[in-house]
Amino acid sequence: MIDSHCHLDHAPLFDDIDNIIKRSKEIGIEKLLTICTTLESFKKIKILVNKDEIIYGTYGIHPHEAKNDKVNSDKIIAEIKTNNKIIGIGETGLDFYYNHSDKDDQINSFEEHIKAAIDLNIPLIIHSRNAENETLKVFNKYKNHNLKILMHCFTGSKEFAENLLSFGAYFSASGIITFKNSLELQNTFKFIPLNRILIETDSPYLSPVPNRGKQNEPSYVKYTAQKLADIKNISNIDLIKNTTSNFNSLFNL
Repeated sequence: MIDSHCHLDHAPLFDDIDNIIKRSKEIGIEKLLTICTTLESFKKIKILVNKDEIIYGTYGIHPHEAKNDKVNSDKIIAEIKTNNKIIGIGETGLDFYYNHSDKDDQINSFEEHIKAAIDLNIPLIIHSRNAENETLKVFNKYKNHNLKILMHCFTGSKEFAENLLSFGAYFSASGIITFKNSLELQNTFKFIPLNRILIETDSPYLSPVPNRGKQNEPSYVKYTAQKLADIKNISNIDLIKNTTSNFNSLFNL
């Protein structure tokens, strides 16, 4: 089992990292991918990836931070080359729900991350909220470059998923899929092919049922896995086997 998206650098998890790792291993987690969101967070991620063999990391600037943490593709490439356990680029993308950074800053940052991903031939971890058309427009601009796309915490429409599949995208299911009001999302994941699905916690956020409202952690990915197995009408073992294989294939591990 693999938690494909967590934020181990955030204080609740970072401050208790030994127990977080221990509980993750106890439920059979073999890899944790801790995701970078700011220039400052990468400092902790470099520490974390050396903390335990199961921890891997990414480098990138969250769209919320695009106006403050400006990076170009050369900087992204240089930072990733500092450690072979930094295996992806992101969390990048577009978020027009909160608009913490203006649209142009977000798009410019997104494209710099894409250019770096093309150069390094590694996956992009994508955050997309209230920006389906704009996200597709950017991907279309680079459609001839065989982008490796991972849609983190996917909550988009079925139509968005269909369009993304034409780019060969992967989709990560978070604890949101366990919520009672997520029937439309559950139906979208019924539609998405099993060989394109990963699982994540986005911890310390978005704790799945039965721990909704509490602080999330990687070991809770087991609840998302079980719900997704039910949605796909397969055994939990098969769901874990397939999502683990998908992660390793995408990240060339």
